[in-house]
Amino acid sequence: MISSVLVVCVGNVCRSPVGERLLAQACPNLRVESAGINALVGHSASKDSAEIAANNGVSVDGHVARQFSAELAAQFDLILVMEKGHMRETAKQAPASGGKTMLFGQWIGQADIADPYNLSHDFHVAVFDKMKKASDGWVAKLGKT
Repeated sequence: MISSVLVVCVGNVCRSPVGERLLAQACPNLRVESAGINALVGHSASKDSAEIAANNGVSVDGHVARQFSAELAAQFDLILVMEKGHMRETAKQAPASGGKTMLFGQWIGQADIADPYNLSHDFHVAVFDKMKKASDGWVAKLGKT
């Protein structure tokens, strides 16, 4: 049984904080956290990501970006990454995590979820919508624990 999920993107300021909060909100008994493979350590969620999430009933308040590491990965049952390339990078940084790493977009056609960092507001909206669909797929598989 999966009781903990780590959501990973690059900077840990756009996609993974939103993915973390989407899953945590839908599965309140699941431990969900996030990190970045090249994190902007100490930063809050990006303004656009936070605003769009809030407009959709998801708060990323209090988020602080942190770096992905083997030690962190070992604490979680499942690691969800945003892009196929992130699977290779997390496997390099945490070789033991390979067997428990999957795409956040696994249940929407194994889709990558593009990085909206420093891109348009509309692109951020499209990314949020894709992340919501992907999250719904995970919630259906993980159950509302």
